[in-house]
Amino acid sequence: MHRAARVSDSMRALAERRLRQRGWRTMIVPYAGYGAPDWARVICRVLLRPPDPRPPRPRTKHRKVRGWRSFTSVPAQGVPVTIVAGERRVEALTDRGGFVDLRVDAELTPGWDQVLLESEGTAAVPAPVRVVDPDVRFGIVSDVDDTVMVTALPRPLLAAWNTFVLDEHARASVPGMAVLYERLATGHPGSPVFYLSTGAWNVAPTLSRFLSRHLFPAGPLLLTDWGPTTDSWFRSGREHKRDTLRRLTREFPSIRWLLIGDDGQHDEQLYAEFAAEFGEHVAAVAIRRLSPAQSLLARGLPAPHGAPNTRDLTWLSAPDGAGLSTLLREAGLLPD
Repeated sequence: MHRAARVSDSMRALAERRLRQRGWRTMIVPYAGYGAPDWARVICRVLLRPPDPRPPRPRTKHRKVRGWRSFTSVPAQGVPVTIVAGERRVEALTDRGGFVDLRVDAELTPGWDQVLLESEGTAAVPAPVRVVDPDVRFGIVSDVDDTVMVTALPRPLLAAWNTFVLDEHARASVPGMAVLYERLATGHPGSPVFYLSTGAWNVAPTLSRFLSRHLFPAGPLLLTDWGPTTDSWFRSGREHKRDTLRRLTREFPSIRWLLIGDDGQHDEQLYAEFAAEFGEHVAAVAIRRLSPAQSLLARGLPAPHGAPNTRDLTWLSAPDGAGLSTLLREAGLLPD
């Protein structure tokens, strides 16, 4: 195991031991999973919580939630978790980051269903599951940062400010994108929407609230765990996206995906590579084009825009959701 991973695991184990001695207990944080009528990918995390938390005080306005609070949690490693899916009960153990990420056989109903999660005598916690009907042939995979939410990544200082300091209610939605996604979901009934990001699972509750608050269609978040891996200092965000796209292709071989991203990071390159390898699974690529100022903040220097040299690929680019909506309608992918 990589030295950084050993150090990280030792610090987590020490923190967990000290907090348990002070009476802290485990809690399950469920994340939205997905699947088909006969299986489900279940994702959750087990964290430690203080004993007897105080009841929340009534408030007349929203409470400011700073992003840094999401990164102060302590995961619980090696904790048994029971997944209850219909009549089936499946046992699992949390990994070194406190996660359970498991595919289980289950009888589920297309649309939104749920499984139950139990651990160490705690009450069962429901975990939503987006169940994709086998007849569905269209789906959406969307980036998050600077695609649906204005972030100005990956400039380090701006990224740190947006992630750790900025109140979550101050985060802005990219103009027109929520309307576009809602029209796509309405025009393609039953089509799943996945939000694929290199962000950490720590911010999943914040992102879920943001998407709901700005009226984006509900869909599973596909995030990653920050920190050292067993063989390197940090996880690769690009590899996370590559592996996730390939996994979705294997799990839903009949679906053609509309891939939505922006030109501020690496979405163009990743989507072009994926389309070159799995072109029959790509309906189109839609890129939200950053302004020169946004591009400067996101990557330092603006670069020329344009579709890659990928034959038979529908490649669309516009600065906002309204522009992409027009192009998608002209391409026959957004019904009137």
